[in-house]
Amino acid sequence: MVNKVVVVGGGTSGWMSASYLKAAFGDRISVTLVESDRVSTIGVGEATFSTVRHFFEYLGLKESEWMPACNATYKLGIRFENWASPGKHFYHPFERLRVVDGFPLTDWWLKQPSSDRFDVDNFVVATLADHLRSPRHLDGTLFGLGKGGTEDAVYRSTLTEQDTQFPYAYHFDAALLAKFLTKYGVDRGVRHVVDDVVEVKRDDRGWISAVATREHGDLTGDLFVDCTGFKGLLVHEAMEEPFVSYQDTLPNDRAVALRVPVDTEERGIRPCTTATAQEAGWIWTIPLFDRIGTGYVYSSDYCDAEEAERTLREFAGPEAEGAEANHIRMRIGRSRNSWVNNCVAVGLSSGFVEPLESTGIFFIQHGIEQLVKHFPQDDWSTQLRDSYNRAVRNVMDGVREFLVLHYRGAAREDNQYWKDTKTRKVPDGLAERLEQWQTKMPEAETIFPHYHGFEAYSYVSMLLGLGGVPLRAPGALDLMDPAAAETELRKVRATSRDLVKSLPSQYEYLAQLH
Repeated sequence: MVNKVVVVGGGTSGWMSASYLKAAFGDRISVTLVESDRVSTIGVGEATFSTVRHFFEYLGLKESEWMPACNATYKLGIRFENWASPGKHFYHPFERLRVVDGFPLTDWWLKQPSSDRFDVDNFVVATLADHLRSPRHLDGTLFGLGKGGTEDAVYRSTLTEQDTQFPYAYHFDAALLAKFLTKYGVDRGVRHVVDDVVEVKRDDRGWISAVATREHGDLTGDLFVDCTGFKGLLVHEAMEEPFVSYQDTLPNDRAVALRVPVDTEERGIRPCTTATAQEAGWIWTIPLFDRIGTGYVYSSDYCDAEEAERTLREFAGPEAEGAEANHIRMRIGRSRNSWVNNCVAVGLSSGFVEPLESTGIFFIQHGIEQLVKHFPQDDWSTQLRDSYNRAVRNVMDGVREFLVLHYRGAAREDNQYWKDTKTRKVPDGLAERLEQWQTKMPEAETIFPHYHGFEAYSYVSMLLGLGGVPLRAPGALDLMDPAAAETELRKVRATSRDLVKSLPSQYEYLAQLH
C-alpha cells in the first residue's frame, strides 16, 4: 500500500501539500516534510483567485481563524491600470455575467454602451472595488446572499465543485500562511524535519528510494512530492524530466519586489490586486492588513535589474524608502510531466507563469487536489499518472493562453516592448480564437477547451477592457427589443449604489475580524 509520503521543500507549496494530504487521509498515511533553514523561499505569492476558498474549506478552516494570522485581505478581482491607455483602468471581477433574452449583458452593452465603463455597467463588484467596500457585512453575511451567506460553506469541497462564481479571493502574507500551515500540519501528525537534502537516492528502476539529509540520515518513502521551487531538485535534477519553456510567448522573466509598510487605516484597503502597465512589463500592488506588497514583473530583454528597481521605488513612493528589494529570476513554463515514476512536482517545480492573474497558489491547489484524486495504488497505474499529467498540463497551457491574450489584446503600443506584444508568436489555437471573437464574443465553446480556472466571462472582460481587439455586438440584437436589457443594466447600477451604502469598508470589517 502506498502510504508513506515525503514532501521535499517547505514554503507555501510544501505546507499546502502536506496539510492537504493530512486533511484528506488523516493517519492512514504518514507525511514527512523536510526543508532547509538555509534555503529561502520566493515568498511573494500573496494574491489568489476565488477557487482558493475550497482549499481552506477542505482543511476545515474558517476565515476568522486564519485570516488575522496571515494579515489577509479580500480580493474582489484585478484592477488593470494603463493597459488600454494612460490613466484608464478596468476590473476583471469575480462575477459572472447576467444574461438577457439569451445574450450576455455585455453583448447588449456593446450594442449601446451606457457609459465608457463596461465593468461598472455590467458588474456590481467593480463599483464595490472602486469604493473600497468589504464583500461582507459587519455581521459576517456575504453581500447578495442574505443571512445564509455566512461561513457555513460546504466542507471538503474541491475545484470540481465550483458550480457558482464566489465573489472574492484573498491576499495574504505567504510566509505567515506557511507558518500557520506548519502548525496545522504538525498538530495533525506531519513529521517536520529541518535539514539539508544532500542526495536523492534512486533504485535500479530509476525511482526515488530516499532523500539523504545532512543530519537526519535517509528519509524513505513510497511517494515523493517535489516542492523545491524553480530548482526542481527531484523532478528536474534527479529524474531529469525536461522543462517546456513558455518564453517565446511570455517573455517576462524577471521580477523585483518590495514589502512596503503603510498606515492601512488612513489609506484604506483596496479590495483587489492592481496590475499597472509599465515600460517593460507591469507592477503589482497587493494590499495586506499591515502593509503593501508590490513588485515589477519585466522582461530582461527590455529592462535591466537596476532600472526595474528604480522604476518600482518611484512607483511605490516615499513609504518604500529603506525597504529591501528582492530580485527574482523567473522560469516561465512547465515540466513536460509533473508526475515522473514516484515523484510528483507541485508548485514552482511543476511550472509557473508570470503572476498577472494570481495563478501561482491556484497551480499548487490544483496540483495537490489532483494528486489526491489520482493517488497511486500498489500497481502505480500508468493510466492514473498520465491522467494527472494531462490535467496539470492543460491547466498551465490554458493559463498561458489567457495571459498571452492580455498582451496581444492591450491597446497600448507606445514603445518597442508594447509594439512587440502585437507581433510575437501566440500559442496554437489562440490566433484563430482571436479572429472568431471579433465577430462573436467568447463563450464556453470558443475559449481554451480544457479546465484552466477561467471562464468565458473572464475573456469577455479582458477584451472589453484592454481595447486592442475590435469587437462588435451580435447582429441579432438589431432585431430585438432592448428594453429588458436596459432594465437589467439599471438594476446593476442600483444594486451597486445600495451596496456601497450598506457595506462597511474593507478596513472596517477586517479591523473587527482582528
